Amino acid sequence: MDFETNTKLIDALRKGNENAFTHLVDLYHNRLQAYAMGLIDDHAKAQDIVQAVFIKTWEFRKKLDDKYPIKSFLYKLVYNEFINLYKKDKGVILLEQKYIETLSEVVEELDAPLINQLISKVTQEIKNLPPKCQAIFVMSKKEGLTNKEISEYMEVSVKTVEAHITKAFEILREKLGEEYSSFLFLLFGKFQGNPVHGLSAVK
Repeated sequence: MDFETNTKLIDALRKGNENAFTHLVDLYHNRLQAYAMGLIDDHAKAQDIVQAVFIKTWEFRKKLDDKYPIKSFLYKLVYNEFINLYKKDKGVILLEQKYIETLSEVVEELDAPLINQLISKVTQEIKNLPPKCQAIFVMSKKEGLTNKEISEYMEVSVKTVEAHITKAFEILREKLGEEYSSFLFLLFGKFQGNPVHGLSAVK
C-alpha cells in the first residue's frame, strides 16, 4: 500500500494496518533514536524512550489527526517521554529548551548516523576539556545555570566563569574543526562574551 503521504499513513494506522505501523517504525526509528540520544546521552534509556513512543502511537492510533504531521507527533512524544523520565531520574541532565528545539530541527534534516556521529564526537571532546573548564561548560551549556550561579557554586568570579566558557569553545572549535562549528552553535548557542577577554584568568 501507499503510505507516502501523511494522510494515507495516518488513515491506515487508524484502521489498525500493521504494515503501516511497520513502515512508520522503519521510517522514523533511527531519527527518533538520534533525537533521544541528544536529549539524554544514554543509549539504553534512549531506546526505552523510542520504544515507549511507538507503543503509545499504536495505542493512540484511532485518535491520530491526519491534518497534523505524524513526524511532529512522534518528536513531541519523544520529548514528553524524556521529561517524564527526568522527573523520575534526577540524574538526567535537563537541557535548555532552545537546545532541544534546535536539535529537533537538525535531526529532522540530517540522517541518524550522521547525527549520532556528531553528538558522539562533541560529547567526547567535552569530556576531554580540562576538568574545571569542563565542569563550568557543562553547568552553563547543559544544565542551564547562569554565570552568577556557577561563580557562587565554584567560588570563583563571574569573569573567571566567562573565561572558562570562552576557553571551552575555543578548544572545541580547535579540536573539532570548522565542519563542527555550526553544530556547536546549534547545540550550545553562541557565547555572548568577548571571545578573548578574560582568558588570562583561566588557570
